[in-house]
Amino acid sequence: MPINKGAGTVDINKRRVINGADADVMQLYPMRHTFAWEAYLAGNANHWLPTEISMQRDIEQWRSSTVLSADERKAFETVLGFFTTADSIAANNVVLALYKHITSPECRMYLLRQGYEEAIHTHAYQYIVESLGMDESKIFNMYREMDAIYNKDNMVLALNEGIFDPAFKTGTFENDQKFLENLIVFSLILEGIFFYSSFAVMFGFQRQNKLTGSAEQIQYIMRDESQHLNFGINLINSIKEEQPELWTKEFQEHVIDLVKRAVVLEYTFATEVFPRGIFGMNADGFKQYIEHIADRRLERVGLPTQFNVENPFTWMSEAIDLNKEKNFFETRVTEYKTGGTLNW
Repeated sequence: MPINKGAGTVDINKRRVINGADADVMQLYPMRHTFAWEAYLAGNANHWLPTEISMQRDIEQWRSSTVLSADERKAFETVLGFFTTADSIAANNVVLALYKHITSPECRMYLLRQGYEEAIHTHAYQYIVESLGMDESKIFNMYREMDAIYNKDNMVLALNEGIFDPAFKTGTFENDQKFLENLIVFSLILEGIFFYSSFAVMFGFQRQNKLTGSAEQIQYIMRDESQHLNFGINLINSIKEEQPELWTKEFQEHVIDLVKRAVVLEYTFATEVFPRGIFGMNADGFKQYIEHIADRRLERVGLPTQFNVENPFTWMSEAIDLNKEKNFFETRVTEYKTGGTLNW
């Protein structure tokens, strides 16, 4: 294609999350979606590596026959089993689907950073499993063995299938709405709901002063995932603003239904995997906690809350509550420029 030398500068008003102009090259100026650039800068400042965190104390506790109960060992293994699969699904979605169809250069810039962070998370799980001498085949194959994990993964994969088709393209009402559905399933459900029982369990270990090296890595992962979630919500709200015709009443009801389905899958996972509860967290508490989290996700995209319950795990609110995440990133980011020093 010949170069149009008289084309002039890019019109910011033609920049879109999807279906935007001038998507063939990544020219950041003029910038429209500044939230993406801010997320990219925050991600760089928050860079960490799992090998920066000592696992010696975890190794000693894992080898001990008295420090961890059978229920605690099962919970820890199951959480890792879910995480290993979930982050690979996330990485595939970023690299093989979202990046291909998103046309905003600054949003694409952050997606490159996000994809790298998903690789770091996979590295972290491998580092934990290898350090503790766990059965790698058991952990990494758990999604095939445990229905509660498979059902969560399958919901995401089944709903995302369409945009992975090589022939899929945005630009029609149906396909744009399908892309928006994928983004909602990926951001609100996978990253915004399906991780959170497991996060609560890992921070429960930390509160008991158990497996603290592993828990610290999960804290870094949760910080990254919270940033991914906030970015995804900004993408959703930007598409709603740029293409309001997609946000029909029927589609809104569909999104609410998806979130309700996800809530059931998530608290079923929690209660089946931890039937007797651990660290004072029982089945009823997990159910209420996930319902509380789901309402926060719905609020952020302008949808009505469905459960209207309080957070039963109040000790998680500083790290988890989306109402506090903005201040968390803005005011504390300078404390996290290197790994191994994270304090909550």
